Amino acid sequence: MRTDTGQVFRLEDYRPSDYLIPETNLTFQLFPDATLVRAELLIERRSGVSEKTPLILDGDGLELKRLEIDGVVAQAGTFTADDERLTIARPPRGRRFRLTIDTVVAPSGNQALMGLYLSNGVYCTQCEAEGFRRITYFLDRPDILSVYTVRIEAPRALSRLLSNGNPGESGELAGDRHYAVWHDPHPKPSYLFALVAGDLGCIKDRFVTASGRSVELGLYVERGKENQASYAMDALRRSMKWDEEVFGLEYDLDVFNIVAVSDFNIGAMENKGLNIFNDKYVLAGEETATDADFANIEAIIAHEYFHNWTGNRITCRDWFQLCLKEGLTVYRDHEFSSDQRSRAVSRIAQVRTLRAHQFPEDQGPLAHPVRPRRYREINNFYTATVYEKGSEVARMIHTLIGADLFRRGMDLYFERHDGQAVTIEDFLKVFEDASDQDLSQFALWYHQAGTPNVAVTASYSPASQELTLEIEQSLAPTPSEARKRVMHIPLAFGLVGPDGRDMVHGAVSGASVENDVIHVRKRRQSVKFTGISERPVVSLNRGFSAPVTLTFEMRKEDRIFLARHDSDPYGRWQAFNGLLTEELMAAFRKLRGDRTPEFGDDLAAASHTIAMDERLEHAFRALALTLPGEADVAREIGTNIDPDAICLAREMLARSIATRNAEAFRTLYEGLRSDAPYSPDAASAGRRALRNTLLDYLALLPEGDRLAYGHFDAATNMTDRAAALTVLAHRHPGSDLADRALAAFEIRFRDDPLVMDKWFLIQASVPGHATADRVRALMQHPAFSISNPNRVRSLAGTFFSANQTGFHRPDGAGYSLFAETVLAVEQRNPQVAARLATALRSWRSLEPARQRKARETLLAIAATDKLSADLRDIVERTLA
Repeated sequence: MRTDTGQVFRLEDYRPSDYLIPETNLTFQLFPDATLVRAELLIERRSGVSEKTPLILDGDGLELKRLEIDGVVAQAGTFTADDERLTIARPPRGRRFRLTIDTVVAPSGNQALMGLYLSNGVYCTQCEAEGFRRITYFLDRPDILSVYTVRIEAPRALSRLLSNGNPGESGELAGDRHYAVWHDPHPKPSYLFALVAGDLGCIKDRFVTASGRSVELGLYVERGKENQASYAMDALRRSMKWDEEVFGLEYDLDVFNIVAVSDFNIGAMENKGLNIFNDKYVLAGEETATDADFANIEAIIAHEYFHNWTGNRITCRDWFQLCLKEGLTVYRDHEFSSDQRSRAVSRIAQVRTLRAHQFPEDQGPLAHPVRPRRYREINNFYTATVYEKGSEVARMIHTLIGADLFRRGMDLYFERHDGQAVTIEDFLKVFEDASDQDLSQFALWYHQAGTPNVAVTASYSPASQELTLEIEQSLAPTPSEARKRVMHIPLAFGLVGPDGRDMVHGAVSGASVENDVIHVRKRRQSVKFTGISERPVVSLNRGFSAPVTLTFEMRKEDRIFLARHDSDPYGRWQAFNGLLTEELMAAFRKLRGDRTPEFGDDLAAASHTIAMDERLEHAFRALALTLPGEADVAREIGTNIDPDAICLAREMLARSIATRNAEAFRTLYEGLRSDAPYSPDAASAGRRALRNTLLDYLALLPEGDRLAYGHFDAATNMTDRAAALTVLAHRHPGSDLADRALAAFEIRFRDDPLVMDKWFLIQASVPGHATADRVRALMQHPAFSISNPNRVRSLAGTFFSANQTGFHRPDGAGYSLFAETVLAVEQRNPQVAARLATALRSWRSLEPARQRKARETLLAIAATDKLSADLRDIVERTLA
């Protein structure tokens, strides 16, 4: 485990390396405890670099066995090697020379799952961001692009030997071993290197590209699970076709392979031609996967495939440019999902994810720009800001310049930078050149941390038939950034007339308005619309055109009007969600003041209208009827948070809505019953989502537990079964029917780890103080393993990040479990431990007693000797 060195990396310190590695030849002799890696590297000194400049290669925990320079064994004293680097003080003269480096690594003991590791009999690699240096000494940085040839030698029992690129020769070796050679003709950085060796099942397919080339597709999984891989293969084919049609991008190798493994730190990895996936995002069947699982598989398969161009063919100059590949590719996979499913529902889901994960990041001690300027541990910057907010920035460019110019800019990006390692400035420049617009102010979205607030007041004059909007933007200080500059914010809008239709307005003055988008470029500005014959209801930030918080005082009846009539689906959802949030905040304040909240009929009536509106998609209705989460409400309240009061407010509001709509909800619930065979398509999934949302309300009424148990017992697919189990466990914790359902689920699926993850997750998220003790007990369950990231995330990760009342138990028991678990995981896997530790990023928003206990917990972790660089970075920034 690499402990903290205290080194800080800064964007302004970047400079090109003194040497390049244009060719890399690797040979792996695979053995569990002592794999021999031979790296034959062509080293090239950059033009203008002195021959006296030393060559320094990165390493991490390597054992050097042999070093040759231009075919001659290097003698002691001509080089130095330790765990972290190999230094050749006086490399050979001349521009090019060759190194042969033999290192030994122990895959079986690699519990960090970075570099080369052995898990469940499968050899696997994970090299992003800095894992390749755990395999051999190298210039392990993204701007070193090399052409790789790889030879893998392994026991014959490991039937599949896979690496990047196209397959070459293969054959038998002595000692019941065999080999395979792979060659990738496209130069790539070391973080995209991949190797897999194991006895795996496979399904095959073919894809014919737009130019007529045939590409062999392979999807490798644990034997016996091939029948669960067909949806992933279908998603891959659809992704390839979509990228050709929408972005004009064709795949460029003869084969494309995906491997699913059970022990993986992240969701998936885009290694060139050989994507490696957490099996959670590949394996799916109606008995084992929910509709959400199918949608995630579709999105993540697409995301990793789209990286072939946005990340692989064009990569990052340095890790500060991480959003260039991740944010852009998230934008692309969001567009894919929107085209495959419902654009309106997909957009709302994207915004909910952003608000739930990125907004708290922006508002806390871990805030950082989309392009960070400094870091101590790059693994900790694979964040919602880089991914989700980075996607929103790409989307805003599309909004600013329009679809045609955006496509022209993307075409220019691929034409200009194919085969290069580039920067955010390179990316923005293509859109400036394509659109002839100055994006220098807009670029602040990449450079400044925090979520801007846009405050708007509206006034209407019947006499002059004018509507005036006064707009003010602000951006609060964030760590290392006290003073903020004014942003360019594209604010989409609509003026909704009394008939529910968008009004046509006359002239506009005071700000640039194009295609129903207000370009907010000043700290304060006024926008005046003329020719408005009747008072409109203003719909702002339509489609969530900018990732901002909006302060806009509206009458309650105007919000209800928008919830019923806004032509923008996001606007409709946001109007009703805002009403629910305000009601929950008011109830929270009453409960904190020892008063009993009372709920009127208006929200229940609006809920009835939305639920029964057959013009709306089922999935949209399900999203609209879902109450804002406890963490969402806490974020809106901001300070002095008591999670118990928020939880109680939510339950009381839900019970009020359910009681007032009992008959209608029950009738609709029964009407949505379907005997049709299961299909994961969007329409079918939406129907199930609405029915299960109604079940969650109805479970709060008398006999609700019996209704939920009947739903569970009759379920023919995992979506309905898991939803009913969640309702029982959450609405009726500890009841006989809840316990009976949990036991039945465990008995049925105890041999399927991915399904057992759902069982752990459901129990870890049960609201209430008793869940901390339940989670502690479940950590002793035979199906739980603290070495497997999926098990840890499903149980501990869910409890810490998604159970506000249980984790923030007033006596600090949840925090004690947090410290014990984070430190135990860190001994095996620092990356997973660091991600768990982010659960306390918002500790300062808690009420004083909980705040004090949370701080004491973080201080105790920080005082631990020999913390990894990953964990110490998170803890110290959280405390700072």
